[in-house]
Amino acid sequence: MNGSVHRVNVHVINTGSELLLGDVVNTHLSFIARAILPLGLRVARQFTVPDGPAIADALRTSFGEAQIVFVTGGLGPTTDDITRETAAELLQLELHLDADVANAITLRLAARKIELTDRILRQAQVPHGAVTLANEHGTAPGLYLAANAALHGKSPHLFLLPGPPRELQPMFKTGVLQILKRIAPPQEQIDFQTFRLAGIGESVIEKKVGPQILALEGVELGYCARPAEVDVRIIGPSSSVKKAARILDREFQSSIFTSTGESLEMVVIRLLTTKRALLATAESCTGGLLAHRLTNVPGSSVAYAGGYITYANELKSDSLGVAASVIEKYGAVSKQVAIAMAEGARARAHTDFALATTGIAGPAGGTPEKPVGTVYVALARENAPTKVQRFFFPNDRETFKQMATQFALEMLRQSLTAL
Repeated sequence: MNGSVHRVNVHVINTGSELLLGDVVNTHLSFIARAILPLGLRVARQFTVPDGPAIADALRTSFGEAQIVFVTGGLGPTTDDITRETAAELLQLELHLDADVANAITLRLAARKIELTDRILRQAQVPHGAVTLANEHGTAPGLYLAANAALHGKSPHLFLLPGPPRELQPMFKTGVLQILKRIAPPQEQIDFQTFRLAGIGESVIEKKVGPQILALEGVELGYCARPAEVDVRIIGPSSSVKKAARILDREFQSSIFTSTGESLEMVVIRLLTTKRALLATAESCTGGLLAHRLTNVPGSSVAYAGGYITYANELKSDSLGVAASVIEKYGAVSKQVAIAMAEGARARAHTDFALATTGIAGPAGGTPEKPVGTVYVALARENAPTKVQRFFFPNDRETFKQMATQFALEMLRQSLTAL
């Protein structure tokens, strides 16, 4: 970073005992960090604290270090929602009933035929001098307190935001970002791009491109590995990020399936839709996970006809037309059966493509020739030979299924890309 640019220290405080108990997944940090990055702002520190006195402790720490602080949660009507009161006490600010907020709450509850109680109306209490941020999806407004709002001493720019993501995220986009654009000092422009690669380990990627990318000026390079998939994250000046992207593309072009955050199944559905092609699936060892991933994509009905889950050998024969003699001769887990399943699914569903999976998820059932973790993936295509590949994923059942479907989708993506 340019030394002449003042670096703004940003903190995020996520409140709620449910976050620390594991009952709720905390998505706020990733959302906020991504939302403020185009402004040149980076989260320097994050706290997750339970409801109660720990909120005040986290705020005191941030007040001494940060210029901008985001606090999520604790603005609701229940007794454990104390963020508003805690912040007001630390800043030595009086709370008062905001008539506009009270009216908005009253109208919202009346439209839903919900009784207005004093406990609910408590959400209309606003610290003196605070700017309210409209909540279009709930009753608790967000609150913004400008820097040095404290009666005695300094304080950062403080944003108090509701806990539910469906309330926080629209509020952040329509209200918080507008304030940030006004108050944040100019920052050096930071670019941020994430590339997703399928079927390659992060150590392979790092060895091939890591030194080249890290030699670029001001670049940060990071990796996030998932089963059969790696995110390569590049942060830095725009010119350096573009150079890094060219290096990555040169070395791993065929394995990069997105740079816009799409899942592999989203990319596959988009390619099928663009090429006006229809897909069917036939699954044994993956038990419907392939169909589940595909149907999770909005609009997938245009490109996905449906699937067959043929766990039993008899169903492979009855539903897909796999000859019993083929199963008996080669075994249910074999390239011959995988091919027959894919071709049977394509013929019976009248589709352009069909994917099939058959394997041994374990922990039992393996042999020396076909150990636990063996899986065959076949891709049948109209007017082309059926492709089949053998893979070995000696993992727990859930990871095995995830990796098998990942490689199946990647096989189809590669074929669609080559068309």
